[in-house]
Amino acid sequence: MEIKVLIVEDDPKIAEIHRHFTCKIDGFSVCGIAGTLEDAEKMSELLCPDLILLDLYFPEGLGMEILWKLRARRQQTDVILITAARENEPLQEAMRGGIFDYIIKPVMFARFTEALERFYHHRQQFSQSTALEQQDVDRLLHPYQEKQPGEPATPKGIDPLTLKKIEAVFPNNREEGLSAEEVSEKTGVSRTTARRYLEYLTTTGQLNAELIYGAVGRPERRYFPI
Repeated sequence: MEIKVLIVEDDPKIAEIHRHFTCKIDGFSVCGIAGTLEDAEKMSELLCPDLILLDLYFPEGLGMEILWKLRARRQQTDVILITAARENEPLQEAMRGGIFDYIIKPVMFARFTEALERFYHHRQQFSQSTALEQQDVDRLLHPYQEKQPGEPATPKGIDPLTLKKIEAVFPNNREEGLSAEEVSEKTGVSRTTARRYLEYLTTTGQLNAELIYGAVGRPERRYFPI
């Protein structure tokens, strides 16, 4: 699964930073950059992006106009608002418009990555689910809520369902181990997400990581069940 991203930002330098950040995250590609609200309106209809990284303030108006136009025509595009605004009102309006996330400038890469990886997982859950249980709905709508009774405690950013999916690929791969790329292919999560979960499993003592040196190219980090 690849997520198409439209960047809507009137500052070319900031737009380039966001493009660079996006391209560093597995599973995402930039389909366009719009520097004005007019261009954003045209490109959002033409390109049908999965996600728009939307600035709030433009010389000709507010980026919120794009959000409400997307909602009015029921376009299946999600929005992450990226803005320097620190007032309550823009956040409240953005939440009423159904934004996926709200990031305050200057954008830190770690926070940016967290938002996009969570969005990737969110889209993935919808694409795989046929019938939803209440716990599935709760995880989609309240990703940071406390764990449900009986669920193992996991740190922020580690989803129990994704963790079980990744743990399940290892019983039959004890000798050769698996790389993050192979785990990504087997589970459908992005390579960046796979690596994050694999490193978490090494800290819990469930996996051991080794650098394997091949005949050609860079050494590969492979993970083995303990």
